[in-house]
Amino acid sequence: MITIKSKAEIELMKIAGRVTGETLKRVEEAVKPGVTTNELNKIAEDYIRSQGCLPSFKGYGGFPATVCASVNDVIIHGFPNNEPLKEGDIVSIDVGACWKGYHGDAARTFAVGKVSDEAQRLIDVTKESFFEGLKFCKENFRVSDISGAVQSFVEENGFSVLRDFCGHGIGAEMHEDPEIPNYVSKRERGARLKAGMCIAVEPMVCQGKKDYFIADDGWAVFTKDGKLSAHYENSILITDGEPLLLTYVD
Repeated sequence: MITIKSKAEIELMKIAGRVTGETLKRVEEAVKPGVTTNELNKIAEDYIRSQGCLPSFKGYGGFPATVCASVNDVIIHGFPNNEPLKEGDIVSIDVGACWKGYHGDAARTFAVGKVSDEAQRLIDVTKESFFEGLKFCKENFRVSDISGAVQSFVEENGFSVLRDFCGHGIGAEMHEDPEIPNYVSKRERGARLKAGMCIAVEPMVCQGKKDYFIADDGWAVFTKDGKLSAHYENSILITDGEPLLLTYVD
């Protein structure tokens, strides 16, 4: 069931979203060759708790950490670990903060030192595909309008979008209706957007083919061809005008 958020709920989500976005900025500042994703995880958790929030991901479905840290060919849901990041790596950080029972959720892919031109292009196209989708995050458009915009932009740039994993509604639960795929299904146009809906749009983009496999831990999702992947996400409030990015911090 899709929920329409009240004014009071929206104010709580604004706080959760702001803390989520600020957390990613702090992580970004720390990304460099030699740092470990466990260290990035600690930076994120310490900041979230310092703001009076709880880490949304920690313990969610058994997930052990505050952030998903996905390096190079890991698309999503990677566990933080003690392996130092290397010059030329890319790392996707997905994080959520919970304020008084309401969640923010956002992701970014960061370059570690100097990366290849193609790796940087993947990061840039993934981010830009989100903003192509954002153009349709307005009343009376449908979920499929968002999905189509993301897919078209990604594929026009020679990359592919991950299937089977998608964006989602967000609020008192981390994952609510509706699902927000990053591709268009001929069978499903998706819900019509209404003011007061909160959604998380999150392109997950593969440098090569869209095929994937899941690691033995049941969490980390890898590209099957071993090529790079990038991730970009924000939580969004649908209004009666322009959409409001709840987790975007300049």
